[in-house]
Amino acid sequence: MASPGDVWVVVEQHDGVAAEVSLELLGRARELAGRLGVGTGAVLAGASEAVRALAPALIARGADTVYLADREDLGDYLALPYTRLVAGLVRTHGPQIVLYGATTTGRDLAPRVASALRTGLTADCTDLRIGDFSAQGETYSDLLFQIRPAFGGNIIATIVSPEHKPQMATVREGVMVMPEADDSRTGTVVTVPVERSSAPVASADRIVLTDTDFAVRLVKRVQEEKRVDLKGARVVVSGGVGVGSREGFALVEELARTLGGVVGASRAAVDAGWVGHEHQVGQTGTTVRPKLYIACGISGSVQHRAGMDQSARILAINSDPGAPIFSVAHYGIAGDLHKVIPLLIQAYRTKA
Repeated sequence: MASPGDVWVVVEQHDGVAAEVSLELLGRARELAGRLGVGTGAVLAGASEAVRALAPALIARGADTVYLADREDLGDYLALPYTRLVAGLVRTHGPQIVLYGATTTGRDLAPRVASALRTGLTADCTDLRIGDFSAQGETYSDLLFQIRPAFGGNIIATIVSPEHKPQMATVREGVMVMPEADDSRTGTVVTVPVERSSAPVASADRIVLTDTDFAVRLVKRVQEEKRVDLKGARVVVSGGVGVGSREGFALVEELARTLGGVVGASRAAVDAGWVGHEHQVGQTGTTVRPKLYIACGISGSVQHRAGMDQSARILAINSDPGAPIFSVAHYGIAGDLHKVIPLLIQAYRTKA
């Protein structure tokens, strides 16, 4: 059985398939738990054999304890019952850290739980660490450092919650490395007793969902297929405002096709209407980790770098030799991208 003070991940699943960000978080949660000398927990809710079968997979990815709430009316995510479930489990077991994926679901659930528990929450983190913090003569040991871009992406902020527990954060997809599954790992699956009542019931040892928790019901779920797979791409070629126009962006697209890559973009290029939001890389877009990232006409704001600076190799093309993007690039070309990109395409095709 898990001990108080563990590091938890609230697992998001759809039709029995765990969200990748939840698996990524289990890897980081295990690292944080190792630093603190505690265990790793995973909260899993659903109502199917496929969901129940996820528990061993979560243990293989790093969970020591899986809290499984298996109930028909938890089959689909609904804000109020899930809030009562997670908040009730936190009150009962007392984890010191609770992490959520910064998905549509996580961004809806995490602040509700934080409000119910009267604790803090940092949204859209790009890194998590353990460290000590001193303020007003007090020293706090082993706090969660919640790191994210702030003030429009102009700075990187480190946020702590020294006096309120649990410490909670939502974390962007793709910023953590997904751990390899280790089927030899062992763990505990705790079946969470969940009941339904027409009126509120005070209970410290079980979760009681009331009829008012189900004031909203899911009528139909429509899911659009992903048209752009930035996260899974081995090569990403991104264009920024330096491309100059929609016509100029065609060069970026041609380079991506030549290299067998996927087209990315900075927020400025998306806001200009040159490419769709699904191509956006950065704090308000997608976080990528390709083998090769080519930044064309991108200045390199903190907001953008937060989404691509973990790429294995970065090539920056910019007419401004002092552009911030060169500070994170492994290779840089200071020049007019309208001249450089055609030369790159020609050189690649000639070599091929």
